[in-house]
Amino acid sequence: MNKFKTSAIAILREANKPLHYKEITRLALEKGVLETEGATPDASMNAQIVMDIKNNGNLSDFIKTAPSTYDINPTKPEIVKEPEEDQELVEKLAVESGYIGKAGEYLVCSELLFRGFNASIMSVDTGLDIVATKESRLYGVQVKTARLNKFNTYVFDVRKVSFERHNSGSTFYIFVLYSEKKTNFLILPYFEIEKKVHDKAVLEVGHGLRYRINIKLRNNSVYLGTLDHEMNYFLNNWSVLK
Repeated sequence: MNKFKTSAIAILREANKPLHYKEITRLALEKGVLETEGATPDASMNAQIVMDIKNNGNLSDFIKTAPSTYDINPTKPEIVKEPEEDQELVEKLAVESGYIGKAGEYLVCSELLFRGFNASIMSVDTGLDIVATKESRLYGVQVKTARLNKFNTYVFDVRKVSFERHNSGSTFYIFVLYSEKKTNFLILPYFEIEKKVHDKAVLEVGHGLRYRINIKLRNNSVYLGTLDHEMNYFLNNWSVLK
């Protein structure tokens, strides 16, 4: 399946409602599920959806609900998986995510200790993973860890209620960009993320319960959300914690 169809399906499933092809394209680019160097991604998206409907009819992934507006085809037959296999996959992903998350916390805690912080991992998750002190100042750290996905993007979710609870200048978010070759750290103060929320570089998902943060490494630069928001200053810059 081509990247336009794949991204359109992902966006429509998340939206759970029909969308104009321009809105599908905009969201796909913003969320990092579509990357293209073409000059007219809107036109390409519309053409791919139209051709899928024309060629596949009732077996298409899409239906047209209004002019230039599409939704997921609810009548397309689904491939049924054995319940045992589905449950096994869910459990495997949950365990893997737990290991990765905890490993990221230990990595960050280690980095802080090497830099003279008195840091410890919290026993209970109340929205902060690490508490650290240095020169009589207290820091709260939320650690998020992810592997690179198939869209060449690191994707993180932050609970909105947790973000709003710890809304001070002493709160920092450290995003662990895990790689077997080199693991990087994007270190952001709370107010920097708050600014990106207002700039729409950070998106609300899950019916407004979570913030979705997409981080991309492109040509030795790091970006948050879209390529309009370059964040090189914060990459591996532990002096941000001050």
